[in-house]
Amino acid sequence: MFQTWILIGITVVVSWLAFERPRLLDRLTLWPPAIDKYRQYDRLVTHAFVHADWMHLLFNMITLFFFGPRAETFYADAAGPLAYPLFYIAAILVAILPTYARHRHDARYRSLGASGAVSAVLFTYVLLNPWGMIGVMFIPVPAIVFGVLYLGYSWWADQHGAHGNVNHSAHFWGAAFGTACALVVDPSVFSTFLARLMSPSFL
Repeated sequence: MFQTWILIGITVVVSWLAFERPRLLDRLTLWPPAIDKYRQYDRLVTHAFVHADWMHLLFNMITLFFFGPRAETFYADAAGPLAYPLFYIAAILVAILPTYARHRHDARYRSLGASGAVSAVLFTYVLLNPWGMIGVMFIPVPAIVFGVLYLGYSWWADQHGAHGNVNHSAHFWGAAFGTACALVVDPSVFSTFLARLMSPSFL
C-alpha cells in the first residue's frame, strides 16, 4: 500500500503543478516530435504523471487506489520490494510505445495520463481475483467479465478510430502487459487463475 500511495502522491502533485503551469504541462506531455527531433525520451514516462483535468486525474487515481495494493503485494512477494514500482514504470512505457510508433511524425498528436499503467495494475487484479467485483458506473461487475469487455472494446475502438481524447491503444497494451508480466513473474498464477475461474465466488 505504501508504494501505491507514493505513486498516487507524485502523480497528484505533478498533475496539480502542471494544471497551474501550462509550460510544465507542455514539457511533460508525450509529443512525438520532441522525442524524435530533440531526444526528449523522458516524455515516454513523464506523460503518465500529468492529466488533462481533475476528473481525468481523479478517475485514474481512484482506480489505482483500489487495485494498486493487491498488485503491490503480489509483486513484492513474488519478486522483491522494488518489483512493483519497476512494473509500474515499465507499464507506462509498454502501453505508450505503440502509440508513439504510430504518431511519431504527427506534430498535432499529444497524449497524457496514467491510464496505460493503471490498466496494467487493474488487469493484474483481474488475473489474481477473476471473480472480484469491480464497480462500473456504480454497478458491480465480476472482474473477468469486465476484463474481457474492456479489452474487446479497447481493441475495437483503437482499430476504428474511436479516439476522442482517450488513448484506447494505451489501455489495451497496458492491460496486456499487466496480464503478461504477472504470468512471467509467477507462472503459477495461471493455474491459480484457471482454478478460481472454474469456481465462481462473488464474495
